[in-house]
This record gives sequence, C-alpha cells and structure tokens, in this order.
Amino acid sequence: MASWSEFAADEPRLADEIRLLMQQYGPGFGYLATVRADGGPRVHPVSPVITDDGLYCFVVDSPKRRDLERDGRYALHSFPPEESDDEAYVAGRARPVTDPARVARLAELGRAAPQVDWRLFEFTVDVAMLTRRDQGGFRPAEARPAVQVWLDPRGTATASPITAAGESLRGRHGFDTRRTAA
Repeated sequence: MASWSEFAADEPRLADEIRLLMQQYGPGFGYLATVRADGGPRVHPVSPVITDDGLYCFVVDSPKRRDLERDGRYALHSFPPEESDDEAYVAGRARPVTDPARVARLAELGRAAPQVDWRLFEFTVDVAMLTRRDQGGFRPAEARPAVQVWLDPRGTATASPITAAGESLRGRHGFDTRRTAA
C-alpha cells in the first residue's frame, strides 16, 4: 500500500491532476465509498485533505467512520466539474492517524472544528485513475475518453508492453499510465 507521497513521487503529473480535480472547488470535495458490515457499499460526500505528505480525511462519528474502523477499504471519487465529465478516483485502505502533532497540523490545515467528534484517517493508494474527456465541445460518439491508471507496484507484477516503434507504454514501475478506456 503506497502513501499519497509515494504515489506522487512515482507519477507526479497524474497525482497533480487528481489533486486538482479533488480540490477544484477550493477545499477537497469528493465521494467516499466504504464497505458496510454486510459487505455492501456506502457512499458519502467528504472533504479530503491532500498534502505533499499524504491523503487524509476527517470523518465524524457516523456509519462511514465505523466502516473505516472495521474494514478500512475505501474508494474516493472526485465531484464532477461543471465544464466536463472528467473524473478522478483513488482506492486503497484507510488507517487512523494517532500522532497528536500530525492530527493538530492537519486539523488546522483542513479547518476541522475542534469541538466536533471527528477522527483523522490517512488513505493509502493502491490504485489511482484519471479520466479526461474532450473539453472542446463536440466529440464523435465513438471517441473514447483518455484514461490514466496507476497501480501500486507492490500489489501486482506485470510485464511492460512495447509499441511497434519499440517504446514502452509503462511508467517507471511498469504500469501503463497512458492507456485509453476499453
């Protein structure tokens, strides 16, 4: 499980673009999917905090917090922009942050009210995806969006495909970050 900073070091442009979509309205805004006790999905809007050190979220006492405390698996999806259907997605595991200095620093940065019963979670990144659609208006119906995907290199091992010109389509760790949607 990679931290946000490890992911960003490996694919800085992809991380920057995901960060921009998550923070397009100022503070972070997205939809957090968690796993209910019965195995079903639960989705809620949240305000993620993205720093150079990590991807975090303050979660109040709620079913989604209990989901994260019990299971930890999550998916975070950006809120759609007004001018396009672009989207960003990250998924991995959430873990509570217990270091008081780190919690205090992020609470100030994220403007988390001290009187609220929230808990800070750090989200690791197993997969990150960015989908870009044409922003110039008209696009033929058969045109496909441009999709970039990053997978934590510690989670899978794949061979790097080579183009007819002999170029690798893989990033530093062997993952195709320029493929189109299938």
